[in-house]
Amino acid sequence: MPGKYFLVSIAAIAAFIALAITDLTAQYICGDANNDAEVNVSDAVWIVNYIFIGGPAPVPLLSGEVNCDGSVNVSDAIWIANYVFIGGNDPCDFDGDGIPDCDPNCPSTVTDIDGNIYQTVLIGGQCWMAENLKVTHYRNGDPIPHVTDSSSWSVLTTGAYCNYDNDEGYVAVYGRLYNWYAAVDSRNIAPDGWHVASDAEWKELEMYLGMSQAAADGIGWRGTDEGGKLKDTGTVHWLSPNTGATNESGFTALPGGYRISSGQFYFEGFDAYFWTQ
Repeated sequence: MPGKYFLVSIAAIAAFIALAITDLTAQYICGDANNDAEVNVSDAVWIVNYIFIGGPAPVPLLSGEVNCDGSVNVSDAIWIANYVFIGGNDPCDFDGDGIPDCDPNCPSTVTDIDGNIYQTVLIGGQCWMAENLKVTHYRNGDPIPHVTDSSSWSVLTTGAYCNYDNDEGYVAVYGRLYNWYAAVDSRNIAPDGWHVASDAEWKELEMYLGMSQAAADGIGWRGTDEGGKLKDTGTVHWLSPNTGATNESGFTALPGGYRISSGQFYFEGFDAYFWTQ
C-alpha cells in the first residue's frame, strides 16, 4: 500500500490506533511575547527583560521561542528585531519558506494521564502526536477496560482497549488499539488539551500534503503520494519493500494493524488504521 492510505468505517467493536491532535492550534502568535496580538519591537524588549533582569516571562513561554532552537534566549529577541526592522524571516519560519517550523501551540512533547510521553509534529498549521496512544485511563482517571477475550470483545457496547495479539510487547512501538466507544467517549482518551482527530482535520492534513479537495472528500482509496509522506521509512516496522514511503511530514505512521469485530488481529506490519471523530 505504498503512497496511499484511506480512512475506514467499520463495526464499532473493531479496534484501531488512536492518534490525537491538539485543541490549542492558533491560540498564540509566535513571537508575541507580551501577548498583545501582534509582533513588534516591544516583544523583543520583553524577551530581553525576561532574560537579563528577571522580567515577566513570555505568555505562554514558548511564544518567545521564535528561532526554533528549543529555548527562549537573546537570539529570539534579535530575530524579532530583524523581522521588525530589516524584513527578516517571520518568527518560527526558520528556513524562510513561509511555513512555520516551530510553533508555541505545538510543544515538542505531550504527556497523558498515565505519564506516557509522546513526541509531537507540526504539519502545516496542525499539531499532531507523532506516536500512537498507549493510555489505559480516560482523562478523568477512570480506567479503560482491557478486554483480551474475543467473545467478550465481539459484544462490547462500551469503551475498551487491547494490545495487538494481546501482547504487551507491541505497545512500546505501536501503542494500543481502542474500540470506537473508547475513541468517542466524553471522558476523552486523549491528553488534556488534545482530542481524537476529526475527519475534517484529517482532510486538512491530506490536502496540506497535496491532495485535492475532491479527492479528500471521496471514500475509499484516494490520493497519490500523500500516504507515503506520512509513513515511517524503511522495513524495520513496515513490511518490505515499503516503496514510496518518505515520511517527509514527520508524521511517522506505523503499521499497528487492527482487531476485527469478532476479536481476531490482522495486518501488523502491513496496515495502519486510525479512528476519526
